[in-house]
Formats: sequence, structure tokens, C-alpha cells
Amino acid sequence: MSRVINMKDEVCSLQYGFINSCMQSLVMEKFGQETWDKLSSLPGVPDSFMTYTVYDDVLTVRLVQEASSLLDVSAEVLLKLFGEHFFAFCKKAGYDTMLRTLGGNLTEFIGNLDSLHSYLALSYEQMNAPSFRVEMTDDGKMLLHYYSDRKGLYHIVPGIMEAVAKDIFDSEVTMTIINQSEEDERTGKKEHVVFLVKQTNHVNHRGALPGTTMERCVPLAGGKHRLDLTRAVVPSDQGSLLCTFSPRYPNKLWVDEKAFCNAFPFHIVFDENLKVRQTGVNIQKFLPGLHARDLTLDQHFTIIHPQVTFTIESIRKFVNSQFVLKSNKDKHGSLKLRGQMLWMGSLGCMLYMCSPKLRSLQELQDVGLHLADLAQHDVTRDLVLLNQQRLAEMELTNQLERKKEELRVLSRHLEVEKEKTETLLYAMLPRHIANQLKDGKSIEAGEFEVCTILFSDVVTFTDICAACEPIHIVHMLNSMYSKFDRLTTIHDIYKVETIGDAYMVVGGVPVPMVTHAHRVANFALGMRIAAREVTNPVTGTPIQIRVGLHTGPVLAGVVGEKMPRYCLFGDTVNTASRMESHGLPDHIHLSTSTYSTLKDAGFNIQERGHIKVKGKGLMTTYFLLGNPLVSEECIMGREVGGTCLYGEDLQLHRRTESVKEPDVRTDTVGRDNPPDPSRESTPPFAWDISPPYQTKESCNTSGGSHNSRLCVLF
Repeated sequence: MSRVINMKDEVCSLQYGFINSCMQSLVMEKFGQETWDKLSSLPGVPDSFMTYTVYDDVLTVRLVQEASSLLDVSAEVLLKLFGEHFFAFCKKAGYDTMLRTLGGNLTEFIGNLDSLHSYLALSYEQMNAPSFRVEMTDDGKMLLHYYSDRKGLYHIVPGIMEAVAKDIFDSEVTMTIINQSEEDERTGKKEHVVFLVKQTNHVNHRGALPGTTMERCVPLAGGKHRLDLTRAVVPSDQGSLLCTFSPRYPNKLWVDEKAFCNAFPFHIVFDENLKVRQTGVNIQKFLPGLHARDLTLDQHFTIIHPQVTFTIESIRKFVNSQFVLKSNKDKHGSLKLRGQMLWMGSLGCMLYMCSPKLRSLQELQDVGLHLADLAQHDVTRDLVLLNQQRLAEMELTNQLERKKEELRVLSRHLEVEKEKTETLLYAMLPRHIANQLKDGKSIEAGEFEVCTILFSDVVTFTDICAACEPIHIVHMLNSMYSKFDRLTTIHDIYKVETIGDAYMVVGGVPVPMVTHAHRVANFALGMRIAAREVTNPVTGTPIQIRVGLHTGPVLAGVVGEKMPRYCLFGDTVNTASRMESHGLPDHIHLSTSTYSTLKDAGFNIQERGHIKVKGKGLMTTYFLLGNPLVSEECIMGREVGGTCLYGEDLQLHRRTESVKEPDVRTDTVGRDNPPDPSRESTPPFAWDISPPYQTKESCNTSGGSHNSRLCVLF
């Protein structure tokens, strides 16, 4: 529960990670994983939080502010929602039973929060808890006083209290702020917010009539109120509820002074002027100067909790809170005492019944105490021993959380490195081939009935190598190949390999496609344009390339175990190489089979005639001059918006876009189908699909009001 009411308020210096984990849980459950991903992407915000790790509370404030801005809700609404979620979050964390045993009604529940915080502070040393006080007015109204070291977080309180009342006490609570000020009675600048609490009971949790809680709050001297401990019980022989218990007090206290001081070795009695009148034997032992003449209690002790001024009036106002006092340093160090203040009106004195506040056996030794110094009935004995074990468990849990976080970070880094490795692997082999190799499967060679292969080389490359430094050759080839590689992505063809100045690609392998020749032809046109952007390191002029294309069947497969490569085999490879070697500078040389595939696709092709090809004899070949259906920007992939040049890509795009909006239907040759009358009211697809095999001018005029130059090639 330190983390039910207390942890929500630890936004001043340091806090444990539980509250940040709760904020993460709230955002993920209420607003989705995507919202939290946006928050966690902020600089300095971790992906997850460790429960026992202390974080700077600036982080929590920032999370609240950023979440409020991102979700477009006020901070007040978000904090109240956080309060409701925080109660449920703590129940899931195992605090349900602890919460339900705090009190029989909401008033008792609130009145015991400070005590619970004090107990849990034994394990959570850096906890900084707010303080709560219930006041009953003369007309029976409940006022909740909320004291905090931080400002602006009081909106969490109504969210938590409403959730507590509904879940534990089966009632509804509404809370209204009636006062907000700086608390003069507390040291430093502390926020003090007063809530008016209105509670409506559905079914009383303990069988008492509605209003019984209010009736049990009786006035204190000076107009203040406190809870009377009288309980309402149901007699076995009556059906009505009667208040049957009343305490009996002796006329004489049958305990002598010596026995009392020995039985309660840690107690202090002081008067209205803070003059010490009586102390337990161990107080006298460890603080011998406490009974010195003219010395007051505030000269020996400082009030740690609640943070009130050391006056009898302030102490009486918080008499229902647990008080923690810290002694001034002596040879044993500082001794902290924890206990209850009891006002004895007949004597005009305050009784502080206390015991040492210790977290571990090490602290017991540090202040010079032993277990024997604690009274047999004092549960501090058991708390120290149990908390010693609890601290060891917390340390082990904290170490496990740290290891878990380290593993999570390492796993994330591993994923990043895995992606880099896969990217490199996919650059060497086709994706599906690489995936099969990763799975340990053998790759069988495959036959492809038709594909188009391209070879290119640099004109006078040998002369260039002889005339300049090798590093200049490397820079030239890297610049050229980088441009070519980009074009392979644009036209979706596979780069087989590069050897020196030779560059080889294939269309239709390893994924068969109808437009393999069209893709390679457009790629070749792009190569020629890109080569003109690369400078010859010898002459300073643009380099020239020779390009050759051939279409036919091939056999493809992975060869080698060390640096395996996806290679092509067959006469088609040889013929494509011959087309390149027998070509002319700055020309794209086509074989007859490639020409047959492209001749009706709108490309500008010129017949070269019969030439003698080594190993092939006489062959009729052609030069590819251009593609008038598309612009250079489109071929180079520079056109804004990106257009689909090929039928397969367009159909895939249609299937994706059909979910969002209807498109203009085209048949296999790209002509528009008649529109469906049932869909006339729906806006048409944004792209204009021009019929293929037409001139650039016809592409510019087709498609109605759209000025698109998109031409589809099949």
C-alpha cells in the first residue's frame, strides 16, 4: 500500500519503479500498445521499469505531461484515471488482502494509511509518503486532509478513494476540494488539500446501518473529533442492531512506576511546554541527558513524520498519526523512535508510546542496540528479523529484474544485429533461397522456361585501369554500381553478380514474371542514363557502357558452401554475354528472342542487321533506343508519387488499395472497363491508367482530368 497511496506521490526527488510500471499499464490497457510505444520512444524514457529500482521523479512528471498531451486529455482527468487504475494495479500485485484489512470502513481505512506507510518504509527506505488525516465536522461531514511534499498530484486521491470505496466497502464516494493552501503547521513548503467526502452506502460491509461510521466519530476537546472504538454488534437473540459494548476503566491504575518503566522501556511523557516528565529505562540508558533541567524534548528530537512543527498543538492535531522522532547524533549515532501519541487531559501531558524504528540487524548494531533491549512484547523484535529476510529477498528480486532487463536489452540488440545480417544475406542470395538455407534445407536447382539476362561492361576499362590509381577505379565502379543497384530495386530484377567492370542481372528469376523482358529493357535504359552521371577518372568525361540482352531458358541454383552464390547456367547466359561483347559503346544490344518479346510493347527498337557472333554464327540483332511510353524520370525512379510500370505491380497495388477505395478496372491490355453503376457515387481511383503501347502524347491526354503519364506494360 506504500505504493497505493504513497508511491503515487513520489514525484519530488526519487521514487520506486512501481508507479511508472502502473502508468505504463494504464496507457497500454486503456489506450493501446501503440500509444505507449510513442511515449517510450521519448528520449530518456525506458521501455520498461523495475519495481525496486529508484527513478528520478522528473521522469514520472514527464510521463504524465506527455501522456496528457498525446491523448488530448487534461492532466487532472489523467491523474484521476491513474488513481483508479493504481488501486487495481496494486491488487494484482498482491496487496489485496493488506488493503482489505486496514479498516472496517473508509474512515478507518484512511486513518491507518500513515501507519501502513511507516511499516512499508522499513523495506522501501527511500519512500516519501504523503500524510492523511480525517476530520469530522460538528454537522457530521467527513473532511479528508491531504498533505504532500509535491504540488499538483492531489487529483489522484479522488480516483483511489472512489475505487477503494466501491471495491472494498460497496459504496460510492464523491470528493470535492474545499480548500487548498500551504500548510503552516508542517515544516517547509507543503501542499495541504482538504476534500469534502460524501459517501453513499449500498450494503454496509460489516453489517452496520448506514451512518454508523459517522456516529462513532465523537468530539475531542477543542471541537476536534476522533473515532470511538465502540463496535456495533448483533446480539444472538435479537434481530436489531444494538451498541452493547462500553469500556470500563479502574479507579486506580494498578501498575507501579518502576514496573511501567521496565515494561515499556521506550516511552516518553512530556507536558504542554515539551518538558520531559517521565521516560522508559532504555530511553534513559541511551539518552541520559533527556532529564536535564530546563531542556525540552525538541532539543533532543526532530519530528520526521508527520512533518509538523514541534508544538503540543500540532502534535494533538495529528494525534491519530504514527509519529517518528529522530534523536540528535551522539556516540551511538541517531536513534529513530516510532510510536503513538496519547493525550492525557487530566494531567495535561502527552504520552509517546514508542519503540526503535529499525530496518535490519545492521541498523540495530549501528545504534548500539541488541534484541535484548527490546521488550518481550514488542513486535519490533519480529519485524527486524522478518524484515532482514525480506530485504534479502528484495535484493535478490532486484538482481533478477536487473538481469531480466539486461537480457531484454541484449535481445533487442541481437534482433538489430540479426536484421543487419539478414539484410546482408538477402543482398547475396534471393530471399526465399536464403530462408531455406537458414532452415538447413537443401536447395535444388530449378529450371526456368524463359527469362531475360543482361550483361554490361565499361568501354575501354582496361585502358582506364592502366592510366590511373586503383583507388580511383574503386571509386568509379562503386559510384556506378550503386546507381545500378538502385535501379534493380526500382524494376524488381535480380542482380546475379559483378566481376570487375562486368554487371549481370536477370528478370524472371528466381521469381517468374510475365514482364521480365520489359523490366530488364527499362533497366538497361536506366543504366545508360546512370552511366552518364559517372566520370571517367582519366579523361574527366562521362563513361560509356556496352549492354547486351538475351531471352531464353536457364537453370538456376546455389553453388558452393563457402560464400555460396545463386548462379545461372545454360546457353542463354552465353548468348547474353555475346550480345554485350559484340555490342557498341553507349548502345543496348538485343538478340532476336528479346526483340520478339519487346517488339509489341511500345519500345523504340532499331534493327542492326546480320552480324557474326562467336560460337553462334550469323545472328540478326537489334538496338534498343528508348521507351517513348515513359519518361526518364519514371525509368530512373525519380517521379514524385511513384508509378507502377508493370502489370504485376499494378495488380498487387490494386488489391491493397481496394480495401480503402475502388479503383478503375483494367483488362489485360490496360483498357478501362465500363464503370459499375452501383459504384458511381464512390470517388474513382486516384491514378489514371493509360492504355499501353501508345505514344507519350496519347499518355498525356488520356484519363480525363488527370494529367498522368503512367503507362502499364504487360
